[in-house]
Amino acid sequence: MWQGGVRVILTDEQDRLLLVCQHHEDRDIWMLPGGAIEEGENAMEAAKREVLEETGLQVRVRDLIWHVEEVSEKRGQRFVNYFIADIEDGECKLGWDPELGPEGQVLREVRFMSAAEVTAIPHLYPTYIKDEIWDILMRYRKGIPRTHSVYRNREQFSV
Repeated sequence: MWQGGVRVILTDEQDRLLLVCQHHEDRDIWMLPGGAIEEGENAMEAAKREVLEETGLQVRVRDLIWHVEEVSEKRGQRFVNYFIADIEDGECKLGWDPELGPEGQVLREVRFMSAAEVTAIPHLYPTYIKDEIWDILMRYRKGIPRTHSVYRNREQFSV
């Protein structure tokens, strides 16, 4: 059975990308805010909830950017939908994963980063955020239609 997740692409008025730092496997990994789709919610609802939990920001989801699938013996069948969204309200601050409890928190930091800062991150997931995301954001700002493929397999990239 498929397990679903979401990640959300957000920028501030200076065109910096919002990333969260999570601690996994003895290292800090930077990624877009997001997480699991819970029972009874759709992917867009999960995107809004996860951003609020992790960053304190309320968002309006605009569009699906990528749908990434993985089928493996180790992790099973998973997919992650990557959405672009606009900030509607709230103050950006480090949030909380309610399902993990006080001792199991993995969130370490949240902040907006420039393209140069993102490029310098040693552990970024997925790695194509370093370059591909900036072209997509520029196209959205200018109203230029999408030219990239929405569908991806997880095997196409690594941390």
